[in-house]
Amino acid sequence: MSPVDVTTPRSGSEGGANIVGSGVGEGPGPEVMAASSLDDTKVITSDGEDVGKISEIMLDVRGGRIAYAVLSSGGFLGMGNTLHAIPWSALTLDTDEKCFRVDITAERIKSDPGFDKDHWPAMADAAWGSSLHEYYNRNPYWSATRDVSRAGDDL
Repeated sequence: MSPVDVTTPRSGSEGGANIVGSGVGEGPGPEVMAASSLDDTKVITSDGEDVGKISEIMLDVRGGRIAYAVLSSGGFLGMGNTLHAIPWSALTLDTDEKCFRVDITAERIKSDPGFDKDHWPAMADAAWGSSLHEYYNRNPYWSATRDVSRAGDDL
Protein backbone atom coordinates (compact mmCIF):
# COMPACT_ATOMS: atom_id res chain seq x y z
CA MET A 1 0.00 0.00 0.00
CA SER A 2 1.16 3.52 -0.69
CA PRO A 3 1.11 6.28 1.95
CA VAL A 4 -2.04 8.31 2.47
CA ASP A 5 -1.99 11.74 0.78
CA VAL A 6 -1.82 14.31 3.59
CA THR A 7 -2.82 17.23 1.40
CA THR A 8 -6.25 15.97 0.40
CA PRO A 9 -8.64 14.62 3.02
CA ARG A 10 -10.40 11.56 1.64
CA SER A 11 -13.80 10.22 2.41
CA GLY A 12 -14.61 6.59 1.67
CA SER A 13 -18.21 7.37 0.73
CA GLU A 14 -20.71 10.16 1.10
CA GLY A 15 -21.13 10.84 4.78
CA GLY A 16 -17.99 8.96 5.81
CA ALA A 17 -15.14 10.19 7.98
CA ASN A 18 -12.18 11.78 6.22
CA ILE A 19 -8.69 10.30 6.54
CA VAL A 20 -5.45 12.28 6.66
CA GLY A 21 -1.91 11.17 7.43
CA SER A 22 1.22 9.87 5.83
CA GLY A 23 1.14 6.18 6.49
CA VAL A 24 -0.72 3.02 7.09
CA GLY A 25 0.14 0.13 9.32
CA GLU A 26 0.22 -3.51 8.42
CA GLY A 27 -3.09 -5.27 8.08
CA PRO A 28 -6.42 -3.49 7.84
CA GLY A 29 -6.71 0.25 7.96
CA PRO A 30 -7.17 3.03 7.64
CA GLU A 31 -9.74 2.53 4.86
CA VAL A 32 -11.35 -0.54 6.50
CA MET A 33 -10.97 -1.11 10.23
CA ALA A 34 -12.56 -3.02 13.09
CA ALA A 35 -14.80 -0.65 15.03
CA SER A 36 -13.29 -1.91 18.28
CA SER A 37 -9.84 -0.75 17.15
CA LEU A 38 -11.14 2.84 17.28
CA ASP A 39 -12.34 2.63 20.90
CA ASP A 40 -10.40 4.95 23.19
CA THR A 41 -9.08 7.02 20.27
CA LYS A 42 -8.67 10.61 21.46
CA VAL A 43 -10.62 13.43 19.83
CA ILE A 44 -8.93 16.77 19.15
CA THR A 45 -10.99 19.92 18.43
CA SER A 46 -10.31 22.63 15.86
CA ASP A 47 -8.64 24.71 18.59
CA GLY A 48 -6.28 21.86 19.50
CA GLU A 49 -7.88 20.61 22.72
CA ASP A 50 -8.13 16.91 23.61
CA VAL A 51 -11.80 16.65 24.62
CA GLY A 52 -12.07 12.94 25.33
CA LYS A 53 -12.07 9.55 23.69
CA ILE A 54 -14.34 7.53 21.43
CA SER A 55 -16.31 5.09 23.59
CA GLU A 56 -18.77 3.68 21.04
CA ILE A 57 -19.40 3.60 17.32
CA MET A 58 -23.10 3.53 16.52
CA LEU A 59 -24.33 1.68 13.44
CA ASP A 60 -27.42 2.38 11.38
CA VAL A 61 -28.29 -1.31 11.09
CA ARG A 62 -30.97 -0.93 8.39
CA GLY A 63 -28.95 1.57 6.36
CA GLY A 64 -25.71 -0.39 6.66
CA ARG A 65 -23.53 2.55 7.64
CA ILE A 66 -21.90 4.23 10.60
CA ALA A 67 -24.20 6.84 12.10
CA TYR A 68 -22.33 8.36 15.03
CA ALA A 69 -19.27 8.12 17.20
CA VAL A 70 -19.85 8.59 20.91
CA LEU A 71 -17.30 10.80 22.66
CA SER A 72 -16.72 10.22 26.37
CA SER A 73 -15.40 13.25 28.25
CA GLY A 74 -14.82 14.30 31.81
CA GLY A 75 -15.33 12.07 34.79
CA PHE A 76 -12.80 9.89 36.58
CA LEU A 77 -12.25 6.18 35.99
CA GLY A 78 -15.44 6.00 33.96
CA MET A 79 -17.57 7.66 36.65
CA GLY A 80 -19.38 10.90 35.82
CA ASN A 81 -18.45 10.86 32.13
CA THR A 82 -20.50 12.98 29.79
CA LEU A 83 -21.24 11.38 26.44
CA HIS A 84 -21.64 13.30 23.19
CA ALA A 85 -22.82 11.91 19.86
CA ILE A 86 -20.78 13.19 16.92
CA PRO A 87 -21.89 12.61 13.33
CA TRP A 88 -19.42 10.22 11.70
CA SER A 89 -18.98 12.65 8.79
CA ALA A 90 -17.80 15.36 11.22
CA LEU A 91 -14.69 13.35 12.11
CA THR A 92 -11.32 13.10 10.38
CA LEU A 93 -9.03 10.19 11.22
CA ASP A 94 -5.46 11.49 11.56
CA THR A 95 -3.20 8.46 11.02
CA ASP A 96 -0.03 10.38 11.96
CA GLU A 97 -1.30 11.55 15.34
CA LYS A 98 -3.49 8.46 15.87
CA CYS A 99 -6.51 10.55 16.78
CA PHE A 100 -9.77 11.86 15.41
CA ARG A 101 -10.07 15.55 14.61
CA VAL A 102 -13.38 17.39 14.71
CA ASP A 103 -13.97 20.78 13.10
CA ILE A 104 -15.63 22.35 16.12
CA THR A 105 -14.19 24.15 19.15
CA ALA A 106 -13.80 22.54 22.55
CA GLU A 107 -16.14 25.15 24.04
CA ARG A 108 -18.86 24.21 21.55
CA ILE A 109 -18.59 20.53 22.49
CA LYS A 110 -18.56 21.37 26.20
CA SER A 111 -21.66 23.58 25.85
CA ASP A 112 -23.58 20.67 24.29
CA PRO A 113 -25.41 19.08 27.24
CA GLY A 114 -24.66 15.55 26.03
CA PHE A 115 -26.06 12.56 27.93
CA ASP A 116 -24.97 9.94 30.42
CA LYS A 117 -24.56 6.17 30.15
CA ASP A 118 -28.01 5.56 31.68
CA HIS A 119 -29.96 8.11 29.59
CA TRP A 120 -29.18 7.78 25.88
CA PRO A 121 -31.12 9.83 23.32
CA ALA A 122 -33.34 8.13 20.75
CA MET A 123 -30.66 8.07 18.05
CA ALA A 124 -33.04 6.69 15.43
CA ASP A 125 -35.30 9.74 15.85
CA ALA A 126 -34.95 11.89 12.70
CA ALA A 127 -35.63 15.14 14.56
CA TRP A 128 -32.87 14.41 17.10
CA GLY A 129 -30.47 13.34 14.34
CA SER A 130 -31.21 16.37 12.17
CA SER A 131 -30.63 18.71 15.12
CA LEU A 132 -27.32 17.00 15.93
CA HIS A 133 -26.10 17.16 12.32
CA GLU A 134 -27.08 20.84 12.16
CA TYR A 135 -25.07 21.50 15.36
CA TYR A 136 -21.99 20.06 13.61
CA ASN A 137 -22.85 21.79 10.30
CA ARG A 138 -23.27 18.48 8.45
CA ASN A 139 -25.98 16.98 6.30
CA PRO A 140 -27.69 14.02 7.96
CA TYR A 141 -26.01 10.77 6.95
CA TRP A 142 -29.29 9.30 5.73
CA SER A 143 -29.90 12.12 3.23
CA ALA A 144 -27.01 10.89 1.01
CA THR A 145 -28.72 7.48 0.79
CA ARG A 146 -31.97 9.08 -0.36
CA ASP A 147 -30.16 11.23 -2.91
CA VAL A 148 -28.39 8.20 -4.40
CA SER A 149 -31.60 6.16 -4.64
CA ARG A 150 -33.46 9.08 -6.23
CA ALA A 151 -30.69 9.46 -8.81
CA GLY A 152 -31.05 5.77 -9.64
CA ASP A 153 -34.77 6.27 -10.27
CA ASP A 154 -33.95 8.64 -13.15
CA LEU A 155 -32.11 5.96 -15.14
